[in-house]
Amino acid sequence: MSGNVVTDLTQSFNSNTSRSLENGHNSLPNSPLKFFARAKSRSNDIFKGILDFVSEAETFLQDIKGKENEEYKVIHPFLEMVKGIIEKLNRDHMKVVFFGRTSNGKSTVINAMLRNSILPSGIGHTTHCFLQVEGTEASEGFLLTDDSEDPKSISSIKQLASALSTMKLKENSLIRIVWPNDKCRLLKEDVVFVDSPGIDITPDLDSWIDQFCLDADVFVLVGNAESTLMQTEKNFFHKVSSRLSKPNIFILQNRWDLSVDEEDAYEVKEQHYTRNTHFLTDELKVADKQEAKNRIFFISAKEALISRLHEDSKKSIPTGSLQKKFAERLSAFENFETAFEVCISRSAVQTKFQTHSERGKKIIADLKKIMMRTHTDCSKACEDQFHKRKETIDELSYLDKQLDLLTEEMKQKIENTVEKVEKHVSFVLNEEIKQLSALVDDFCTSFHPDNLVMSVYKKELHNHIEEGLGRNVQQRCSSEVHQQVENTQKEITDRLAALLKDEERAQLNNALSPCNFEMSYKLDCRNLCSEFEEDIQFRFSLGISSLMHRFLGTKRMKHTLGGGQNYIPRPVNSSTVMSHESDLYQHINEVLMSVTTSYAIITPRSTMGGIVAGLVLKVTGWKVVVAVGSLYCVLYLYEWLSWTNKSMERRFKSQFVEYAASKLRLIVDMTSFNCSHQVQQ
Repeated sequence: MSGNVVTDLTQSFNSNTSRSLENGHNSLPNSPLKFFARAKSRSNDIFKGILDFVSEAETFLQDIKGKENEEYKVIHPFLEMVKGIIEKLNRDHMKVVFFGRTSNGKSTVINAMLRNSILPSGIGHTTHCFLQVEGTEASEGFLLTDDSEDPKSISSIKQLASALSTMKLKENSLIRIVWPNDKCRLLKEDVVFVDSPGIDITPDLDSWIDQFCLDADVFVLVGNAESTLMQTEKNFFHKVSSRLSKPNIFILQNRWDLSVDEEDAYEVKEQHYTRNTHFLTDELKVADKQEAKNRIFFISAKEALISRLHEDSKKSIPTGSLQKKFAERLSAFENFETAFEVCISRSAVQTKFQTHSERGKKIIADLKKIMMRTHTDCSKACEDQFHKRKETIDELSYLDKQLDLLTEEMKQKIENTVEKVEKHVSFVLNEEIKQLSALVDDFCTSFHPDNLVMSVYKKELHNHIEEGLGRNVQQRCSSEVHQQVENTQKEITDRLAALLKDEERAQLNNALSPCNFEMSYKLDCRNLCSEFEEDIQFRFSLGISSLMHRFLGTKRMKHTLGGGQNYIPRPVNSSTVMSHESDLYQHINEVLMSVTTSYAIITPRSTMGGIVAGLVLKVTGWKVVVAVGSLYCVLYLYEWLSWTNKSMERRFKSQFVEYAASKLRLIVDMTSFNCSHQVQQ
C-alpha cells in the first residue's frame, strides 16, 4: 500500500544520493530533488486509486444498506479526506526557511542559490518582513501580498520589504515572490525559499514559528564568521525543536572570505565547528557528531553570487571582487547546496508524504474492516436468503395445491349459490305475475278512450308495473340473495385465511369490505308490452258474437262466422266507440239487424237450425217470442247505459293483465338468469 512509498523512496535515496555527491552538484539528471517529484507523482496516483476505491465502496454500501447505515456514515467522510490529501499533495512543495541575526547575509545566500539578485540585501537591517520565493510557469515574475490579490511589480520589493522604506509592511507579513521556473533550477524542482527578518529584532518568535515554520522541511541558520553562535539564535531553534520532531538544520558561517588574512583562521574555524556541533548534538539532539559536522559550512555568499552572476552573463569578474582561496569557499557553497538538496528532498518525502501515507493506510485499513464485515454480513444474508427462498418455494408449492383445491370448492359453492338464486328469483317472479291484477288495480289515473290520453295512460301504467314488480321482487329476494352472497363470501374468506399467516390474515380482514351487493331487476315493461292493443268497444253479453266467443272460443268463432273459410276480420278501431248521446232506436235497429244477419248467416249453413227455429216458433207462439225479445232489448239497453269509462278501464286492465302476464312469463327465465349472473360476478 501507500505506506511503503516512503520506505521505497528512502532506500532509493540511499543508493542514488551517494552517486549525486560523488558526481558533484552538476549531475542534474540524478539530482536528489527529482525524488520529491517522483514521490509526489506516485503518491498522487495511489491516492487517486484510493479515491476510486472509496467512491465505489460508498456507492456499494449506499445501494445495499442506505445512507442511514452506520458503516456508510463512516466511509462517506473518507471521500473528502482523500480529496483533501490529493489537493494538498498537488500543493505540497519543499520548503526551506532561512533564519539568523540581522546583517548575517540571509538574503544574499538565497540570491546566490537563485543565481539572481531578487531579494534586497545590504549592510544593516535590510529585510523587514518574511519573503517567500516560489516558482511559476509564467515568463515574468511578480509579487503578491497578504492585503491584496493583485500582482505587483518585482521592483516594488525594496519599498515593501526593506527596513529602510517608509512603505514597509509589518514584521509578520508575508510577501510572495513568484519567479519564473526557467530562471532557477531549484524553483523548477518545487523548492520554496523563505527569508526572514533578523531574529534579534523582535521578541515575537512563537508566532513566527507557528505561522511560517511548522511546515518547513529544512532550516538554514546563517551565522557570521566574525562572531560565534549567539544565545538569541539558540533560543529560536530550541523553540522550533519543541514544536517539531528533530528539525533538519544547516549552519552557514557566512563571510568566511574575511578570514583569508587572519593567522588564526584555522583555530577560529575549529572553534565554530565545536560550538555548532555541540549545539546540534548535545543541545538540540537532532544529529550525531559526524552528521552535525556535515551540516556546517564556511562560505562567502557574496562571492558565490558575484561569481554566478558573471558566469551566467558570460562576463569577466572585476578584479578585487573575489578574495584569495575563492574556489575553496565556492566549493563549500556548492557542497552545501548538494547536501541541502539531499536533505530537503528526503525530509520532504518523509515529513509530507509520510503523514499522507499513514492517513491513507488508516483509511484503507478502516475501509477493509468495513468491507470485510460487509462481505461477512452479505454472505450470511445470502445464506439466510437461500434457506428462506427454499422455505418460500415449499410454502408456495403447498399453497398452489391448496389454492387449486380451494378454487374447485369455491367454484362449486358459487354454482350452488347461483342456482339457488336463479330458482328463488324465478319463483318470486312467477308469484308476482300471478298477483299482477292487484298491482294493476292499484294504478289510479284518469282514464279516457281518447288516443292521446290512452297513450299517456299506458306509459304511466308501464312505469307503475315495472317499478312495482321490481320493488316487490327486490323486497322478497334481496335479503335472501344478500345473505347467500355474504355466506358464500365468508366461506371463501375463511378458507383462504386458513392458508395465510397471522399478519397476512389481518391484512386480508382489513382489506375486505362488507358485502354491499345490490341486485338489479330490470323488466322493461314498456318495450315488453309495446304491442298491446286493447279492445274496449261495447259488446252485448247476450249477443250472438259474445255467446259464440264464450262457447266456441275466438278461433272457432271466427271460423264459423267466416263460413268455414279463413276469414280475417277487419281490426276494430278503438276510436270508433259509440257515443252515449247516439239515438236509442238506432242501436235497437242495429241489434235487430245483427240478430237477423246472424240468423241469415247461420240458417243457410244449417237446415237443422231452420227446422229447430220453426219448431220453437210453433210451440211457443208469437207472444212468447215478443216477450223474450222485449226482455232481450231491456238487458241490452241496461248494459249499454252502464258502459262508462270505468267499465272501459276495467276491461282495459283485465285485457292488459292477461297480455302483460303472458309476456312477463316469457322473460322469467331470462330475468332469473340475469340475476344469477350478477351474483356470480
